[in-house]
Amino acid sequence: MLLAPNKTYENEPFELEDDLESAILEVRETLFGEERIYLDIKKKIGSKGKLKNIPDGYLIDLSSTKEPKLYVVENELVKHDPLKHVAVQILEFSLSFENSPQKIKALIKEAIIKDEEALKKCVDYANENDFENIDFLLETMIYGENKFNVLVVIDEISDELETALIKRFKFPVEILTLQRYCNSKSERIYQFEPFLCDVLAPLVTDKRDTSGAEKTIDPSEINTIVVPARKDGFEEVFIGEDCWYAIRIHASMIPKIKFVAAYQVAPVSAITHLAEVESIEQWKDSNKYILRFARPASKIGPIKLVPKGAVKALQNARYTSIDRLKNAKTLDDSF
Repeated sequence: MLLAPNKTYENEPFELEDDLESAILEVRETLFGEERIYLDIKKKIGSKGKLKNIPDGYLIDLSSTKEPKLYVVENELVKHDPLKHVAVQILEFSLSFENSPQKIKALIKEAIIKDEEALKKCVDYANENDFENIDFLLETMIYGENKFNVLVVIDEISDELETALIKRFKFPVEILTLQRYCNSKSERIYQFEPFLCDVLAPLVTDKRDTSGAEKTIDPSEINTIVVPARKDGFEEVFIGEDCWYAIRIHASMIPKIKFVAAYQVAPVSAITHLAEVESIEQWKDSNKYILRFARPASKIGPIKLVPKGAVKALQNARYTSIDRLKNAKTLDDSF
């Protein structure tokens, strides 16, 4: 239940996958963000004589000026046995993607040209970031490094499904949950966390003048994860065992992470140590990870929290770059 002044909203589960897809289209700008383009393309991919299937859509991610990405989208309802169905669909998508990249490029280009807003976004992005044209932009995503990415949009995610996706696939699989609520007047609202919202979390608050504020870090520069740590865990694990475990990490961030920094919570309230990451592995057959250090952590900073600053005390992991941390004097400078 969601409670608002004078209104109560009860959960209204999606009965059909079409209902979920209609909701995605309704909230897509907020769900995916202004720098991403959701293409509702349902056309068969795969080459003649080989496996063919039909993704639910594609997401073009232009949030990075250097590393545009393409996600193949699978929309699914939890009641459809997603553990089996989603895993099979993702595997088939990856095979079809490998077998027919030119067909995928043609499908996406055709959809972009038909969508005036999407076309303008792609043309502007290409011009501003030294991509010769839309063809070159699409080829960078479809043939480039880390070319195959998956986004699953589902009404409910279980630890079992998330754990299975971590175990079975080496390529990134991101997961978004979208739920629907309705009140007695048939007014609907939706509950979700925007795509990768904690990767590029805003630096500024409403009380602060944003005219001269530095933009958040470009995703292409990310190579460091900052984790909040209490005193006992920091001393026993981060320092004592040269690792950090039971941490959630976005699948698309894992190949980027080369360093881990520790933010010691109050009363320290500062980033104090940094370690090079040797490996990132699944933690005890769960949907979390363990980061093993190449060598013991070294001191850095301290990079202190600014009272009433733009960046609040860390409650969850945040992503940044080693260069930003080395040049930072405060937490506001770090992200």
